[in-house]
Amino acid sequence: MTDRPTETLTIQKTLRSTRLDRFLHAQFPEISRSTLQRLIIECKITVNGAAIKPTHTPRAGEVVTITWPRAEPGNLKPQEIPLEILHEDEDLLVINKPAELVVHPSAGHEDGTIANAVMHHCEGELSGIGGVERPGIVHRLDLGTSGCLIIAKHDRAHISLSEQFADRTVEKIYQCIVCGHITPTAGDIKANIARHPTHRKRMAVTNTAKGRIAWTSYQLQQLLNESSFIEARLHTGRTHQIRVHFQHLGFPILGDDVYGKRQTNRIAKETGYQPPRQLLHARKLALKHPRTKQFMEFNAPLPEDFKAALEALRPLSKPSRR
Repeated sequence: MTDRPTETLTIQKTLRSTRLDRFLHAQFPEISRSTLQRLIIECKITVNGAAIKPTHTPRAGEVVTITWPRAEPGNLKPQEIPLEILHEDEDLLVINKPAELVVHPSAGHEDGTIANAVMHHCEGELSGIGGVERPGIVHRLDLGTSGCLIIAKHDRAHISLSEQFADRTVEKIYQCIVCGHITPTAGDIKANIARHPTHRKRMAVTNTAKGRIAWTSYQLQQLLNESSFIEARLHTGRTHQIRVHFQHLGFPILGDDVYGKRQTNRIAKETGYQPPRQLLHARKLALKHPRTKQFMEFNAPLPEDFKAALEALRPLSKPSRR
């Protein structure tokens, strides 16, 4: 694409009838508009250091910074991996992601991913905006997290869905089991998140300028043995957000080896129950269909290992006094 990893340009005059992606395509005609739209959506193109939309109107004096991505190898192969499909039409695919699968290839997970599976299922229909290693992937769920995952079948759908996620208009409801009896039993966690200063694979709550705004609401569903069954709503979508926010409260996700290993081991010792993974499930996604604009809601039932955890951790009823 270019041998310059980052470059900036200053808008000389306001272009009221021009979108930013069209303006940039005129400056870099060798780069497709769809690629530029993807870079804007992924915040690799910013204006005055802030995230914007492809429809942003360029204004005089604004500084556009472009971080060109490195070329990715196009070696992703379709693989016949079973998928639990919650919804499918000509524009999108919604699946109930198994906890044990990663969404797209990464170090240590070069194949056997959701991306491999949907390539096989969709037979070339997928959006290319996610890049050759992430065809159709609009958002992600961590390894160890199960539930609703949406896939775009073409670029127009990808842009529409990505803008809804960026605008925070997608309703995202999660269920989880956390360590301990949570207090208060309902509330909002508003705590900025950034990369951990020393553990680069972890995130952390921070008060520094590097932190990004993060907001999680939650409500207790049931007190369990040494733990709590919670329903949470994500108002933002930061990396590891729910896991980091509940750790910040002092009630990490049960089974989370990164943010709650010590508390999980204590509960396993006291209850005899050892969780097979982090007990976090994306129960619901609700958004506007990218083509019809109809509001749609998708729900993923709890997987069997999560149901087994609830059963194992339900407190024994106390004998009644006579």
